[in-house]
Amino acid sequence: MTTSPGVSATPRSTAALAEKPRADAGSDFARLSQRIAAAGLLRRRPGYYTARVGLVAGLYAAGWGAFFVLGDSWGQLAVAAFLALVFGQVALLAHDLAHRQVFRRRGPSESMGRLFGNLGVGMSYGWWMNKHTRHHANPNHEDLDPDVAPDILVWSTDQARASRGVARLIGGHQALLFFPLLTLEGFNLHVSSLRALRSPYMKKRTLEATLLLLHIAGLLSALFLVLSPGRALAFLALNQCLFGVYLGCTFAPNHKGMPTFTGDERPDFLRRQVLTSRNVRGGPLTDVMLGGLNYQIEHHLFPSMPTPHLRRAQTIVRQYCADLGVPYHETGLIRSYREALTHLHRVGEPIRRQRGAR
Repeated sequence: MTTSPGVSATPRSTAALAEKPRADAGSDFARLSQRIAAAGLLRRRPGYYTARVGLVAGLYAAGWGAFFVLGDSWGQLAVAAFLALVFGQVALLAHDLAHRQVFRRRGPSESMGRLFGNLGVGMSYGWWMNKHTRHHANPNHEDLDPDVAPDILVWSTDQARASRGVARLIGGHQALLFFPLLTLEGFNLHVSSLRALRSPYMKKRTLEATLLLLHIAGLLSALFLVLSPGRALAFLALNQCLFGVYLGCTFAPNHKGMPTFTGDERPDFLRRQVLTSRNVRGGPLTDVMLGGLNYQIEHHLFPSMPTPHLRRAQTIVRQYCADLGVPYHETGLIRSYREALTHLHRVGEPIRRQRGAR
């Protein structure tokens, strides 16, 4: 692992981070924002997104074209795997649309977001927006970030001690079970999206429901009309399991294993975003497969920044953090998973200890 001069090589404890001075917190981010804007990195990239949308839509159509041409064959499992990757790319495009990286105005962003999210992969745009907006406002805050709320997994030793139900059952070995559990994430997205239709925050409920049901009905109709029941179920299972693993592998490196906050621990905006995020080094292939989320620090500081600008922004942000003495954490992809899994194992210790004491 390498870091810039003056930047800590490893995440620091929550207590140490909370002691950072906050007197000029607003001006710290304001000065960085001015540098980013002066470099032209907040400008829209319509050509890039036109090409990307066209490519992803073409791959989506090609996948389903191959499905109908191939017919009732076990070779369809290769199509299922291919479409799982394409679904992941569609979801990443929906993410960019939700952050208004593509369009400045809300209307086109929401319309295209629902088209890609709800209809394209069966993930509610409204549900995801509500959840993701709260995450961006307070990343890794145990009381405010829904992504680190104890559910099936626990993210801190305090959560482990207070865990009940499934979290208590698997928490002691959650690091070992993390990747197997990701195979259920695709199905979980559909279930959570449908359940969210009853939530009071959901806007355009009828439209969201219609698009979700069209996706589900279209997917199941295609599978069971073209394939035998056994092959249809195998296709569905492989496709959704790989889709879940791909999405999980895309998001897991971003914050898992980085410092968390509780209660009134809430540094200024710049430190709140940088200290809780992890960047993943890599080349063009990493950028494509992770949808630019490997520049998680820059993305959290400037959520509306178009994806192709993130690599250039990293040079500015990393040096700025070094000048301020703010830890800027980046590592390789495999190391990022190792750090996340090590954290999951460590925070499960109270559960293992309590079981050992019985």
